[in-house]
Amino acid sequence: MPSIQAKFKASQTKFTAGFAIAMLLIPAAYGADDKDRQAYCRYVTEQATAQRDLLLVPDAVAGVTQPNTGLPMQSVWGASSSLSNVRKAGLAMDAARKDCELYGATSSAQQYVQYALPSLEKQALQHRLDLIQHASESLEALLATNTKMLDAQNVTRPMAFALQTTKIKLEADRADTQSKIVGLYTPPLSDKPVKELVAEKQSGEVNERRALDKLNRQNNWDVQLSVGAHQQINPLVGNPAPYGEVTVTYNLASSAINKHLDRAADAYDDWKKVQEGDVIRNAEVLRQQVVDSIAVQDDRLKALEEEQKQIESRLQLLGSADTTAAMDFRNQLTTAQLLLDIEIGDATFRLDRLREFLGKNF
Repeated sequence: MPSIQAKFKASQTKFTAGFAIAMLLIPAAYGADDKDRQAYCRYVTEQATAQRDLLLVPDAVAGVTQPNTGLPMQSVWGASSSLSNVRKAGLAMDAARKDCELYGATSSAQQYVQYALPSLEKQALQHRLDLIQHASESLEALLATNTKMLDAQNVTRPMAFALQTTKIKLEADRADTQSKIVGLYTPPLSDKPVKELVAEKQSGEVNERRALDKLNRQNNWDVQLSVGAHQQINPLVGNPAPYGEVTVTYNLASSAINKHLDRAADAYDDWKKVQEGDVIRNAEVLRQQVVDSIAVQDDRLKALEEEQKQIESRLQLLGSADTTAAMDFRNQLTTAQLLLDIEIGDATFRLDRLREFLGKNF
C-alpha cells in the first residue's frame, strides 16, 4: 500500500511541475486581439482546471499486501488525499488567471510598440495626399491662366508644357503615396501610452511570477490522509477492518529551495530588461527611433525652409515684370514653390506628430 501511494504522489508532483514549466515557456504572441486573448485564456484555463480536478479529487487505493511479520496476505482498499494538493489546486487556477492577464497586457504592449511607427507613417502619408491635392488645385489654376495667355499668344507652348510636366510629377507623387498607404497594415492601437502599457505588462509579470512561486513552494511540505479497509484473503476469514493513516512530510532543503526561487525571480527581471524582442527592450528601441526621426525631420525642415526663402526672394526680384522670359521664370519658381510646399508641409506634420508621440508615450 505505501508503494501505491508513493506512485500517486510522484505523478501529482510531476504534473504540478510540468504545469509551472509550461506557464513559463509559452510565448506571448504579437498582435493579439480580443479573440486571440480569449482563445489563449480558454486554453490555459482548461489546462489549469484539469490539474485542479486531479489535485482535488482523492485517489482511489486498492491492492494486495503481504505483511513481513508473518501475518496472512491481505487485500486493502480505500482513498488517499493530500492537503498540499488542495492548496495546489487553488494556486494552479490563480496562476492561470495571472498568466491570462499577462498575455493580454503583453499583447497590447507588443502590438503598440510594433505598429506605432507604421501608424505615424500612415498618418503622414494621408496628410501628404491632402498637400498634393491642394498643390494640384493651385497648379490647375495656374494652368488655366497660362492657357488663356497661350491663346492670346503671350506665352509659348514650351512654357505651358513645363507646367504639364509639374502636373505629371504631382500625379506620380500621389500614386506613389497611395501605394505606400495601401502597403501599410496598422491595426487599431490602445489609447494608453506606451509607458502605461509597459507598466501593466511588468505588473502582470510580477503577479504571474508570484503565483508560480507560491505553486512551487507548496512542494516543500504536505499532510496526507489515507482511509479505507483491509481484509485477510489467505485464508478468506473474518470481516473487513477499517484503517486510517496521517503522514506529514517536510522537505529539509526548503530554506535553500526558497532562496533559489527568490534569486530566480531577480534573474528573470534582469533578463527581461535586456532580452531582445521583449516589450521593455523594444519600447526603449522605439523611443530612440522616435528621437532620431525627430532630429532627421528637423534638419530636413530647416533645409527646406532655406530653399523656400531663396524662391521667395527671387519672386520678389521679378516683381511685376511681364516679359516672356520673366513669365517663364515666374512659372518655374511657382511650380517649384508648389512642390516645396508639399515637402515643407510633410516635414512639419511629421515633426509635430513625432514630438507629440514622444511626449505622450515616454
